[in-house]
Amino acid sequence: MSAAIAAVIAMYAVFMAVGWMASRRVHEGSAAELLLAGRSMPLWVAVLTMTATWVDGGYLLGTTEGVYASSVQLGLQGGVCFGVSLILGGLFFARAMRRAGYTTLVDPFDARYGARWAAVLFLPALAGELFWSAELLVALGATFGVLLDLPVTTAILLSAVVTTAYTMAGGMWSVAYTDVVQLALVALGLVVAVPYVLEGAGGLAHVWQTYVEARPESAALVPPFGPHTAAWQGGAVLRWWDTSLMLVLGGIPWNSYFQRVLSCRTPDDAARHSLWAGALTIALTVPPLLMGLGAFAYPWDAAAQARLAATPADAMPLLFARAVPPAVTVLGLAAIIGAVTSSFSASILSAGSMFSWNCVGRVAWPAMPVPAMRRTIRGSIVFFGALAFALAMRVQSVQALWFFTSDLVFVLLFPQLTAALFDPRANRTGSIVAFTVSAVLRVGGGEPLLGLPALLAYPEGFPFRTVAAIAGMVLLPLVSRLTGAWDPPRPISAPSTAP
Repeated sequence: MSAAIAAVIAMYAVFMAVGWMASRRVHEGSAAELLLAGRSMPLWVAVLTMTATWVDGGYLLGTTEGVYASSVQLGLQGGVCFGVSLILGGLFFARAMRRAGYTTLVDPFDARYGARWAAVLFLPALAGELFWSAELLVALGATFGVLLDLPVTTAILLSAVVTTAYTMAGGMWSVAYTDVVQLALVALGLVVAVPYVLEGAGGLAHVWQTYVEARPESAALVPPFGPHTAAWQGGAVLRWWDTSLMLVLGGIPWNSYFQRVLSCRTPDDAARHSLWAGALTIALTVPPLLMGLGAFAYPWDAAAQARLAATPADAMPLLFARAVPPAVTVLGLAAIIGAVTSSFSASILSAGSMFSWNCVGRVAWPAMPVPAMRRTIRGSIVFFGALAFALAMRVQSVQALWFFTSDLVFVLLFPQLTAALFDPRANRTGSIVAFTVSAVLRVGGGEPLLGLPALLAYPEGFPFRTVAAIAGMVLLPLVSRLTGAWDPPRPISAPSTAP
């Protein structure tokens, strides 16, 4: 135990050292140095920091949790769909954003709909980043609690403080280079641990046979399509496809994604980095998938079975605690710490960037000088890091929170971003109407995670998330054209680079 704690301290010290050294690359000439690494990030760094950002604690623990507690298709759903979203982002969105020279996700909203309405659209983008940050800390707290028997609050606070410190110091440069180290820890920890887990569960063939015999329909990569199956009749198939579409398209309108797109040197690099990161994100679903299968077949004692029945998100940490040698346990802990801290730093930097650049810099204080902008960015990083810590104390399911963040941005922001970039006739009135209707349709379906009851009587299994997003996609161009005479569309001009 003392060796594991010492290893954790050493890891955090390495993160701080790498973040501090990377911060020395930050020039004080403009805010873009902090926010976008001066738009000069090498392609290989961009690929690895993007992969590290998406391969987070929810990705690892959520994939293992989904396979162990439910099905292969549910376990793979998040990681594969987010990988596909990166590929689609690279094909259709990355070049357009980088070519326009934007600074944040909110900039095209500002250019198309105006700064004040863009500040409203910033709110779901911010909420998505904060919920995601909280999910990351929950995943890390669960891991520390299982492997080191540390209080959850202590573990989460330690990680939040260290990560916030180096993010505040060096912005995008510090985040990117620590991401490279952290992704290496993720890959090493998982690759070393998986063979021990499978061996302890009886070997891969036995693990797979056990899973298939216990859950014949759950071992498929996608849900069964037959109309007479229980999954189809209960609406599970429609819900799965509804959620999958939400994850694929909802994985695109994230500032943490576009922050890396906009940090690339050229539009072509921006697209290529997204395609490579998508492929790596999909490939890295394999180790946590195998661990979920291993957890299902592993000969747990009664105490572990009771814990997993109550908290299936503990499946991966318990495997690291029970199924591998002590040295590999430390590597497994390093993998989860690396996954969480890389994504947490990306998330709070993203939230601070949007708040500082688009709300303070564009609405409240347009003439803000560069030194004040840098102070605002660093102060907002600290604030949002603290807010994410507070949220993490109130949530339990890693996978549910992981999915809800994409739900939010899919329904509310994907139609807005698509129209802002590709529809020259889109106007603010169309944006407001589409946003309002989509929000009502989505909130009307309820949200158990937040304790929101269903207000609209949707049929069982009805894909209301997709319907809400489609409503926005249809209404925004339609209303824009109907109201264009008295609310003419704004011409897109080159974005402001000040401060």
